[in-house]
Amino acid sequence: MHRMVQASGDEPVYRLEGVQKRYGEGEAAVLALRGVDLTVQPGELIVLLGPSGSGKSTLLNILGGLDRPTAGHAWSGTLDLATASDAAITAFRRRNVGFVFQFYNLIASLTAEENVELVTEVADDPMPAAEALDLVGLAPRRRHFPAQLSGGEQQRVAIARAVAKRPRVLLCDEPTGALDVATGIRVLETLVRANEQLGTTTLLITHNAGIASIGDRVIHFADGAIRGMDTNASRARAGDLQW
Repeated sequence: MHRMVQASGDEPVYRLEGVQKRYGEGEAAVLALRGVDLTVQPGELIVLLGPSGSGKSTLLNILGGLDRPTAGHAWSGTLDLATASDAAITAFRRRNVGFVFQFYNLIASLTAEENVELVTEVADDPMPAAEALDLVGLAPRRRHFPAQLSGGEQQRVAIARAVAKRPRVLLCDEPTGALDVATGIRVLETLVRANEQLGTTTLLITHNAGIASIGDRVIHFADGAIRGMDTNASRARAGDLQW
């Protein structure tokens, strides 16, 4: 199943111009981003591909409102994530962004369903936790605790938690990095399902080139900058991937 990424006239989800990020001062300063220009359209699934330390996670943190650029602009609609107030950034993050990280960050004393409900309690228009778990194929496991779930199942609970708030954007930082190939493919299938069924714009960080073909676009990162960009004529099925 594949759908049109953008209807004519839709406003971009993100528009970045000259985004830089510097950590530290003077000779010890590290330039993590070196002037990134990027436009992300509604419904896209974008793979950010590059080695560790190339700036991918820094970019994702800026897009998610977890960090701010040192220079440049990062617009989401009319909100500039570089200059908006802390309160506006917090509201943006709460209403618009779901995060999936390499490590699952589940609360051990809560069931899968209760972990998802933590997010639904603060969202404006949440999906029922049971529905979110069904989307990721874990409805029968909803009353299990994290210790009773495999690593792949825990990651799928984390995805359910992220999509339950019905975010406009899903930001995924190495979501398969701690998993074996077969389990990683199952997790990628879950992310693709959320992108296709919910229309959630999805950006997925990886250093694994074998994953690149599932995206609408592949953005190649190196040394804090975009070094290339490919558009896939059609998206590969996650189940067909090999690495």
